[in-house]
Amino acid sequence: MAGLLLQTAARLLRTRTPSAPPDRPNAAARVTLTPASDGPHDLSALLEVIAEDIETVMRLDPAARHALEVLLVYPGLHALWLHRAAHAMWQRGFVLAPRLLAHANRRWTGIEIHPGARFGRRVFIDHGMGIVIGETATVGDDCLLYKGVVLGGTSLERKERHPTLGRGVVVGTNASVLGPIHLGDGAKVGSNSVVIRDVPEGATVVGVPGRVVTSEKSIVRQGLDHANLPDPIAQLITRLMDNIETLETRLAEVERVKGTKRGAKLAGRDHELAAFEGDGE
Repeated sequence: MAGLLLQTAARLLRTRTPSAPPDRPNAAARVTLTPASDGPHDLSALLEVIAEDIETVMRLDPAARHALEVLLVYPGLHALWLHRAAHAMWQRGFVLAPRLLAHANRRWTGIEIHPGARFGRRVFIDHGMGIVIGETATVGDDCLLYKGVVLGGTSLERKERHPTLGRGVVVGTNASVLGPIHLGDGAKVGSNSVVIRDVPEGATVVGVPGRVVTSEKSIVRQGLDHANLPDPIAQLITRLMDNIETLETRLAEVERVKGTKRGAKLAGRDHELAAFEGDGE
């Protein structure tokens, strides 16, 4: 029994990776990250990244008044910094320590990020409560994630199973992006959408499952106007109603023309009958 307990304790305390992490051959080809996830290697680089993150929040959040406020009370920023530390340890082969740090990060900020997830620079997590980001997810430079976003997996195999977000992607409140799919640069996902297929560059996706409603490859904007997103179902119904109205108008025109011809034909028969009766007299 003692030997079994010691063996179990040794397995629990093991802090090195027991096997290689899952490969992500497609993520590297789909998005190029500015390497901030691995952690700055000296104090000046660390301060540069911190200042850049604070400037990003000041630029994207109109509620941010000054840098000290951002530094102290923005959980999305704290979650990102703690994740970078956890990811740096994960990259060096440690397992338990970065998982514990990620767990503490979740308890403190309400944001759950697996230490294996890769982040670019100038990523902004707005509010962030309830966000879940899986092990093989990749978030490109200048992305914006709102509350409740899920970057989840759809497979139980140890392989790439989470999404890859390109540069400048915006994911709205409570949206879910599932599976090893790719969201192109500048793509936007509406609130409460569920995305399960690749999204082209510059496209906007809404609905369950997500449908592409606009595609503007030449325009990459950071904002997402949640109150004015198009509704593909409503658009489809509107088109159907327009088609029905057009068909009804054409049918009425056909019936009118047929009625006119029939009236002329009846009038001709009446004239012929009157002429025949006149001849008989």
